[in-house]
Amino acid sequence: MKRVIMHGCNGKMGQVISNLIAEDPEVEIVAGVDVWDGKQNPYPYFKTMKECNVEADCVIDFSAAPAVDDLLEYCVENELPCVLCTTGLSEEQLKKVSEASTKTAILKSANMSMGINLLLKLLREAAGVLAPAGFDIEIVEKHHNLKKDAPSGTALALADAINDELDHKYDYVFDRSTRRESRPKEEIGISAVRGGTIVGDHDVIFAGADEVITFSHTAYSKAIFGKGAVCAAKFLCGKPAGLYDMSDVIDAQV
Repeated sequence: MKRVIMHGCNGKMGQVISNLIAEDPEVEIVAGVDVWDGKQNPYPYFKTMKECNVEADCVIDFSAAPAVDDLLEYCVENELPCVLCTTGLSEEQLKKVSEASTKTAILKSANMSMGINLLLKLLREAAGVLAPAGFDIEIVEKHHNLKKDAPSGTALALADAINDELDHKYDYVFDRSTRRESRPKEEIGISAVRGGTIVGDHDVIFAGADEVITFSHTAYSKAIFGKGAVCAAKFLCGKPAGLYDMSDVIDAQV
């Protein structure tokens, strides 16, 4: 049985993961940490990581950027693996993540969905074949009307996966309204749609002469991110120090 500390246990994703793990015979939450105590959980609760005195095999983090510094310090001191899901980290914090990974196992990914991370792998292969054949590349992402950033971090991760395969030759274009010219070959157009309660929808379009190939991923609930985090925690337990991502989890399951 894998023992997990849920960091950010009272947030939306913390509660999603708590419910998922409650039904998983391979893993259990042995403690929760959150500055907000507005939930009743079936495990011991602490307001900070420093107060937590429960032994565990891994931490799953879905909290807020200001809480990550103390989390990393705790994980390094206790050589505790961490699945780091909090986004919006500063450049300084990202350096701390890299430094912490030299002392303990850290898994960080732009998106915790298993489907999205498999899509990243497929896009690299597709780009290597289709871009040299003259296919244009466009990405359209759709999210709910409360999402504040655009384009989504996932859309950028998809573009980066493609561009990595193409030696970073492609520019990203977010708005063509001021241009009056034909589309340059070496660009990736990224468009954002905001409306309703769309959880997350991403289409990657390879448009060639007389044929179009589209890779699509649709998220129907946030549970997909929780499921990915739980899979990541199972994978990370017992791993040596290093910086991992969801591609490592997928490779381990192939």
